[in-house]
Amino acid sequence: MKPTLIEIKAKCDHPEVIEAILLKNKARYIGIDHQVDTYFDVNNGRLKLRQGNIECHLIFYNRQNQAGPKQSDVVLYKPQDAENLKDILRAANGVKVVVDKQRKIFFIDNVKFHIDKVEGLGSFMEIEAIDKDNSIGTDRLHEQCKFYMTLLKVKEENLLTSSYSDMLLDKM
Repeated sequence: MKPTLIEIKAKCDHPEVIEAILLKNKARYIGIDHQVDTYFDVNNGRLKLRQGNIECHLIFYNRQNQAGPKQSDVVLYKPQDAENLKDILRAANGVKVVVDKQRKIFFIDNVKFHIDKVEGLGSFMEIEAIDKDNSIGTDRLHEQCKFYMTLLKVKEENLLTSSYSDMLLDKM
């Protein structure tokens, strides 16, 4: 069963404020993960290999480029040998772009928060309301996402429509 994910991504001028609000609201701090996301050329959706100290997955996903809460259809695979897998995917598909970031990861129940510093782009934050077994429902996920957008004072003008990979490609 694939998880259902409703998420937002926003520019973040004051990451320390977001972190303080999360900790004040009893968010569970997972840690800082240096993540390198290698995006591969594919015909549809997005395929990336995330290599980090905390998270290491091959991720295929489809998501609309729009501001505000949006659904992502995600499939995850945890590789045994990420470097070998990257070599295979690079040879088969070619690399589209590489995103290098420092990510602070927090959770409140089923909602995951990221505070990111992305090389070449700046600071951002993400809210991901996750339904691992489809027991929560998309309406509740949207409500959670909007609740935390209000709590974290996410401004409408700071919401992003594009992924980090698209933003880096636009700069090239």
